[in-house]
Amino acid sequence: MRTERLQREYGVQLRWSAFPLHPETPTEGRELAELFAGRETMIRDMQARLLQVAATEGLPLTERSRTYNSRLAQELGKWAEAQGHGNEFHQAVYRAFFVDGVNIALADELVRIAAAIGLPADEARTVLVERSYATAVDADWQRATELGITAVPTHLCGGRRLTGFAAYEDFVRLIGKNR
Repeated sequence: MRTERLQREYGVQLRWSAFPLHPETPTEGRELAELFAGRETMIRDMQARLLQVAATEGLPLTERSRTYNSRLAQELGKWAEAQGHGNEFHQAVYRAFFVDGVNIALADELVRIAAAIGLPADEARTVLVERSYATAVDADWQRATELGITAVPTHLCGGRRLTGFAAYEDFVRLIGKNR
């Protein structure tokens, strides 16, 4: 993965930030065709591009037709970060959503994902029930709004941004390194 390579080669430290991607999506999810009604070509092109980038990077990815609300996953992700397992949790949620088609809006699924990477299931459930990290996610959403971020992924470094699935060399330029 590009970001892992940047960490290895340049010592880059990553900070995950939550983004309100379709926060109106109900718990049961929505069909992408409904979400992007009238923009079917855009969906097809977007998925083709994602599949191409994933294949290039060796990332597992399957074509999907449904999306789910990621708010609870973001909140549990903040908790996982506080436990020192943020990257593992984010990667596990990625795999659950983009490969296995798991509904990541469901607390039971998120608890299962957390437990699978070694985090205590009972604590994960408490975090979700109490919404312990809602304020942290709200702060990230507000920051995204203030920065004018409108898409994911968006990478920020030193006041510069890189949006979309860019080439590794673009990331190197973003962090201001010359090869």
